[in-house]
Amino acid sequence: MIAAPLAPHEQLQGRHFLDLADFHPAELRALLRLARELKSAPSLVARPLLRGRTLALLFEKPSLRTRVSFEVAITSLGGQALFATGGEMLVGTRETPEDAARVLSRYVDAVVIRTHEHEPLERFAAAAGVPVINGLSALAHPCQAFADVLTMEEHFGSLEGLRVVYLGDARNNVATSLAQAVVMLGGSMRFASPLSHRPREATLQQLAKLGARAGGRVRAFTDPVRALRGADVVYTDVWTSMGEEHLHERNAAMLLPYAVTERAFSFTAPHAVFMHCLPAHRGQEVEAGVIDGARSLVFDQAENRLHAQRALLVALITDGKGTSI
Repeated sequence: MIAAPLAPHEQLQGRHFLDLADFHPAELRALLRLARELKSAPSLVARPLLRGRTLALLFEKPSLRTRVSFEVAITSLGGQALFATGGEMLVGTRETPEDAARVLSRYVDAVVIRTHEHEPLERFAAAAGVPVINGLSALAHPCQAFADVLTMEEHFGSLEGLRVVYLGDARNNVATSLAQAVVMLGGSMRFASPLSHRPREATLQQLAKLGARAGGRVRAFTDPVRALRGADVVYTDVWTSMGEEHLHERNAAMLLPYAVTERAFSFTAPHAVFMHCLPAHRGQEVEAGVIDGARSLVFDQAENRLHAQRALLVALITDGKGTSI
């Protein structure tokens, strides 16, 4: 397979993957193209594209999908993963992010960090000599959003003009990264939340700017019915993020009108589908009949974390020769 030449804005080798806003829409499309190729061509995955490469996974927060998908991704492509949990590696606590980054850059070929605050992650990446991937921070979850739009593309063919609605806590990292990806690919992003959980105005302005080139749009509603009318995709997440467990009762009361129910789907397009990044709480943010029903793409999303992670590692660590990027 011969790779097409990369445009200047599609040079992905050596880049960090911290926030989708750092990328050009064409770069996101290139990553999606590679993920589709790796998913559809087992013979390409079987080639040791990452032979001899080592990926460090530094996780301060618990994980199922992020950890396993990255470990399987690097291993299936011929490399190996090293895993360290919070007590072993706290970014900016046991030692400075800069010192940790400079040391690890001499040991490994890329680093995935799943952490709390975003600023130490940025400091780590600025000092690192290898690609750094945000496995989740308080600001963003770009790996999840990448897998989400891969799933939407598979189902709908394109995100151009697609109407995506996010119900619930629209301030969280999943909602922000999802919206970035949707508007960058020409989709329409609608948030439905109480004013207390509405995205910051600066976030809405950034999203409008990101979507301007591709025709992507963003709106925020307090009325869930207005947001849901004609929707193609309905997306939600848990009502209380990790680290905010003390707010659970308050969030449950305030977000109850934004639960994804069968009735909520009566306002959407007939072909509308449901998405959730998992883990899910049935009977809270979503009814069991929705997440376990025919409308749900939730487990396609979960599978696509693996294919998205493979694409990220190949694109950021290698020159992409022999692939579509």
